[in-house]
Amino acid sequence: MSMASRIGAYIKLLRPEISDMDIALPASSALLASYLLTKDLPPLFPFILAVVGGYCAITSTYVFNDCCDIDIDKINLPDRPLASGKVTKRQGLGYALLLFVVAAMIAWYLNPESFVVLIIATISLTMYSAVAKRATFLSFIPVGFSYGLVPIGIWLAFDPAGVLRSVPGDDVILPLPAIFFGAMICVTDWGFTLSGVARDVEGDRLRGAPTFPVTFGVPKTSKFVMACWTAGVAFSLAIGYTAHLGPIYFTGA
Repeated sequence: MSMASRIGAYIKLLRPEISDMDIALPASSALLASYLLTKDLPPLFPFILAVVGGYCAITSTYVFNDCCDIDIDKINLPDRPLASGKVTKRQGLGYALLLFVVAAMIAWYLNPESFVVLIIATISLTMYSAVAKRATFLSFIPVGFSYGLVPIGIWLAFDPAGVLRSVPGDDVILPLPAIFFGAMICVTDWGFTLSGVARDVEGDRLRGAPTFPVTFGVPKTSKFVMACWTAGVAFSLAIGYTAHLGPIYFTGA
């Protein structure tokens, strides 16, 4: 394999088709946290670090999940780098670890509280990829929980909770907009995850993964996905209300 093809395979593992979402999530959390705390934009260097750290944290889970799903992806998505053999499982695990280490170093530098949130989210995603997906139809729950922690971890980098990093005069561990932000990402990711899993029914059934669509069927899954996304819209409106944002935000929400 040529160097260009090898690099392309590693880039493909990061899901570049949804990279705008993976960048926008940490960026928006950093912007909102800083605005509510200081009524100003965040400092440029910490902002860049937070976006890079959040992106690495998210994409490390993509790579690790692909490492755990090679047998299923050979049926559902045979063109993926690991399923097609362009990247070995050992190389994939090393790549996931590298991305996690970068995210962990950045999180620790910005705020140890963010580092703790990263560890909790990573453990939850690891349980999903390595165990839960092949054990229960509720496996989507830790996925949404973990992604819901991403904006929380980024938020703490700019507005510490005061648990591991003292904040004089601030007795609020986590403001309501941050909580609603995390809840919004959690429930919308449940819908996002299940809509993707609904595409993978054939391979999941053959490999014995009792996912929600395999257990209850795609039509019922679609209804649940719509309920998740409706709840996500409600939480997004709650963010705007509690953060006292203006009409431009509510138009987009």
